[in-house]
Amino acid sequence: MSASVEAAPVGLSCDQVLRIAWKDAEKAYRDLSCFSIRIAEEPDGWHVDYELKDERARGGGPHYVIHPVSGKILEKRYEQ
Repeated sequence: MSASVEAAPVGLSCDQVLRIAWKDAEKAYRDLSCFSIRIAEEPDGWHVDYELKDERARGGGPHYVIHPVSGKILEKRYEQ
């Protein structure tokens, strides 16, 4: 008799998460060249934040929380 061991789901890589966020952000903002990107894996998922490179500019970029396994966008907020 052999015991079956269920494998833990493999999480998404940083590059995969960035692609998910980029696709959504590009639809809303089109040109993303004025933003720097910050990404961090937190307990509630991947956080991806687009911040304006020019601190004097008004507005801001999109902010995401992305599920670490499924890649579903759990939260998104646009600053324009």
